[in-house]
Amino acid sequence: MIEKQNFRIVFMGTPDFAVGSLKILIENNYNVVGVITAPDKPAGRGQKLRRSPVKVYAEKQGLKVLQPTNLKDPSFLEELKALKADLQIIVAFRMLPEVVWNMPPIGTFNLHASLLPQYRGAAPINWAVINGEKETGVTTFFLRHEIDTGNIILQEKIEIGPDENAGSVHDRLMVVGAELVLKTVDQIISGEVKTIPQDKIANEKLLKPAPKIFKNDCKIDWARTAQEIHNKIRGLSPYPAAWSEFELKDGKQLQFKIFESLMSAGSNLKSGEILSDGKTFIEVGTGLGSIKLKRLQIAGKKQLPVQELLRGFDINSVLKIV
Repeated sequence: MIEKQNFRIVFMGTPDFAVGSLKILIENNYNVVGVITAPDKPAGRGQKLRRSPVKVYAEKQGLKVLQPTNLKDPSFLEELKALKADLQIIVAFRMLPEVVWNMPPIGTFNLHASLLPQYRGAAPINWAVINGEKETGVTTFFLRHEIDTGNIILQEKIEIGPDENAGSVHDRLMVVGAELVLKTVDQIISGEVKTIPQDKIANEKLLKPAPKIFKNDCKIDWARTAQEIHNKIRGLSPYPAAWSEFELKDGKQLQFKIFESLMSAGSNLKSGEILSDGKTFIEVGTGLGSIKLKRLQIAGKKQLPVQELLRGFDINSVLKIV
C-alpha cells in the first residue's frame, strides 16, 4: 500500500462542479501537487479577468496552478512532467491529448456526471432530465482514446424527482461525485481497484448521447406533449434555459426564457394557445395536454415568477406562443 504523502496527484478541472472533488482530496490529506484549470477570462461590463472556481479554491489552499491555453504546448508539457504525478484526476475539464492523459504511471481517471455508458458527451445532466429519466448518477473511469469510453471504476446512482431541474441534479451530483472521487483514489492507493470495460455492459443501439447544447436545441416546440415540454424546461433550467416567443397581436414577436413549469390537469387548448386570468397564471396548450408557466424572463428584463411578471406585462397583447 502506497503512503498518502508519497502519492502525487495532479487535479484538472474548471467550474464549481469540480471544486467539491478537489476540496475533498485536500481535506483528506491527499498530496495534490498541481492543479490545471482554464485561463482567466474577461467577464462583466468592465471585462475584468475572472478566475475559474477551481483556481480560486486552489490558490486559497496554496496549491500550484497551471493554466495552459494549449495542452500540447511543449513548455506546459515540461511543467506537467516536472510535477511527477502518480495519478491525474479530471473533473469537468476539456478533452486531453494522449500525451497528457497517458503521462502518469497509474494513468488518468475522469468523473463523469452520468451512469456510463449512458449519456456520453458534454451535457449529461441536462439530457438525462430532458429525456425524463428517473435516475442518473456519476461514474469514475480511466481515460482512453475515445471520449467517455474507458473502463469503469465506480458508479453511484441518485433518483431524479418528477419536477426537479438540472440545476438541482447538478448540485447533488457535485457532492456525490466528490465522494466517489475520494473512494476511487482510496481504492487505487490501496491496490483494490477493479474495472469493468464499458463494451461489456453497453448495447450501442440503446445508448443515449449527451451532446453539447446550442441555442436552437433550447427552443420549445409546442406541438410536443406537455410531459416532453415540461421535461425540456426543467432539463435546461437554470442554464442555458428553454425559450420561446410571444406572438403579439401587432405582429411583433417577443422572446422569453422559461425556467419553471407545472403540468396542468387537462385542457382543450390547442398547441401554442394561451389561457390566463391576467394576474396569477399563464397556461399554454401543447400537442397533448397543457402546462402552466411558473417562472419567466422576457428578453431584456429580470427573471420573475409569473404572478409578478403579469403585473407589468399585458398578456392580452399576446395572440399565441410560437
